[in-house]
Amino acid sequence: MLAGRAARTCALLALWVLGSRAQDFGPTRFICTSVPVDADMCAASVAAGGAEELRSNVLQLRETVLQQKETILSQKETIRELTTKLGRCESQSTLDAGPGEARAGGGRKQPGSSKNTMGDLSRTPAAETLSQLGQTLQSLKTRLENLEQYSRLNSSSQTNSLKDLLQSKIDDLERQVLSRVNTLEEGKGGPKNDTEERVKIESALTSLHQRISELEKGQKDNRPGDKFQLTFPLRTNYMYAKVRKSLPEMYAFTVCMWLKSSAAPGVGTPFSYAVPGQANELVLIEWGNNPMEILINDKVAKLPFVINDGKWHHICVTWTTRDGVWEAYQDGTQGGNGENLAPYHPIKPQGVLVLGQEQDTLGGGFDATQAFVGELAHFNIWDRKLTPGEVYNLATCSTKALSGNVIAWAESQIEIFGGATKWTFEACRQIN
Repeated sequence: MLAGRAARTCALLALWVLGSRAQDFGPTRFICTSVPVDADMCAASVAAGGAEELRSNVLQLRETVLQQKETILSQKETIRELTTKLGRCESQSTLDAGPGEARAGGGRKQPGSSKNTMGDLSRTPAAETLSQLGQTLQSLKTRLENLEQYSRLNSSSQTNSLKDLLQSKIDDLERQVLSRVNTLEEGKGGPKNDTEERVKIESALTSLHQRISELEKGQKDNRPGDKFQLTFPLRTNYMYAKVRKSLPEMYAFTVCMWLKSSAAPGVGTPFSYAVPGQANELVLIEWGNNPMEILINDKVAKLPFVINDGKWHHICVTWTTRDGVWEAYQDGTQGGNGENLAPYHPIKPQGVLVLGQEQDTLGGGFDATQAFVGELAHFNIWDRKLTPGEVYNLATCSTKALSGNVIAWAESQIEIFGGATKWTFEACRQIN
């Protein structure tokens, strides 16, 4: 009975909907719901309308999800294109960047990135490479002039003939460099030609270095053990000198040396002392456009030195562990001082002392961009603070000048690598 009444009610409801709303839609589906006799028809209609609304919401959400999926795919494609373009830009900037743009943060790199950089010169601009070669040629000419003076005193026909031969080769190289400069100015140079030309000139320079070094050996027996200087003509990671003796534990020190350089930007690292667990135990460095700095246990003080004018300069730095007080002297005159530089930290013993390179690992990890370029001589270390008068005696090549009581400049204590050369020291001769 009840079922029959429910069926009739459903039929009436269908007729009512067909009559009132069929004009608004095309083909129509009807959903009949059994309603008890005593139930509220309005409530039943609301329930049916709620199901339709729910279905509409689901369809709308599905459409939104599909649209968002399409947006994400489009954004992924855009990100992929931008990443490709960024990679191309980074590759180009790596090729164009000079040595001074390689690293920020005070000029010191993180350990563990050592690699052979004998080919680094090919990544520097051609004009800078030619400038470096020109400086090397000038250095060789100066050495030949010294040999000429020596040969006058020792009238050796063999020495004179070799000198003339080497002078001829230098003249040839100068003509090659000049020709290359003209080609660059006319815009005719190409990467392949640049590389071939550089390899050819560097090969000739290496040969000249070896021949001149052989001639200079004849001077070695006739000069005092401390009257020599080291020459580092190019920025490399394989040209350096090593002091055979290490440092003791020190609660104060003075380090002094003669330097001559025209390198820019930054003369590089005249010396570095590394110990196990600390590569920057004691370092003097001028890297990039930063001023020269001294590092003690990785703590930094900026120094007032200006020395890259191609002239000889005498510099000294004194330091005491008490309050970390330091003083800096250039050419016998104090130019700066400070405190709180690694206070109460003694310099540790049993390390490696290197001239011309900055160490990122004990005795190695050299970076060509931080290499010293120029001449270095009379590197001395004391385990105390020198007085201003003692520093002045050193800077003026006085007969009262002291030798270091920890490291004294002696040819027998210096071991050279990678083409660095030793020859007669000239700064004091110029002063006197």
